[in-house]
Amino acid sequence: MTRLQIAGAALIGSMAASLGGCNPATPAKPAVDTAKIADAIKADATQRIADVNAHDAAKVASHDAADAVSMFHGRPSAVGPAAIVASFKQTLANTPDLHVTMSDSAVDVAASGDLAVIRSTTVATFTDAKTKKPATTTSNSLAGYKLQGDGSWKIEWSVVSDVGPPPAAAPAAKG
Repeated sequence: MTRLQIAGAALIGSMAASLGGCNPATPAKPAVDTAKIADAIKADATQRIADVNAHDAAKVASHDAADAVSMFHGRPSAVGPAAIVASFKQTLANTPDLHVTMSDSAVDVAASGDLAVIRSTTVATFTDAKTKKPATTTSNSLAGYKLQGDGSWKIEWSVVSDVGPPPAAAPAAKG
C-alpha cells in the first residue's frame, strides 16, 4: 500500500467513526412484565367488584377512564364517568340488594405493555323488582384496560352480556 492509500483509508475510517457518534444507539426499552400487569388488572377488577357490592357508584366509576364506554345488556351504552354513575344508580334503584361475584378471570396483556383485557364470569344475585323473589343472573364480562399517563390502569371499555338461563333438562326417556 502506498502512503496515499494508507492516508485515504485512515481518513475514511475516522469519518466512519465520527458518523457513528452522530447516531447513538437507542437504548433498549425495559422488558414488559406482563405477569405484574395482569396481577394489577386482576386487583383492580376485584376492587371494582367490591365497590359494586358496597353500592358506591362514584368508586365504581373511578376505575374508568374519562372517555370510557360501558355496555351492559338491556341498556344503552354509558359514555364517561357521569353516565356510568347514572347507569349504576339506576341498577341500584331496581335492585337495592345487588351482590356480584366474579370468577374464571383471565387477563391478556399486549406485548407493548400499554393495553390489557380481562374476561370473567360474573354472577349477580338480587331481588327481582317485579316478582319480589330472589333472582340470579350469570354474565360474561369483558373489559379493556389502558395504561394512563400517570402509570395507573383505567377501563376504556367494558361489556357485560347476560348468558341467559341454563338450557332446560332433556325429558327423561320413557321405557
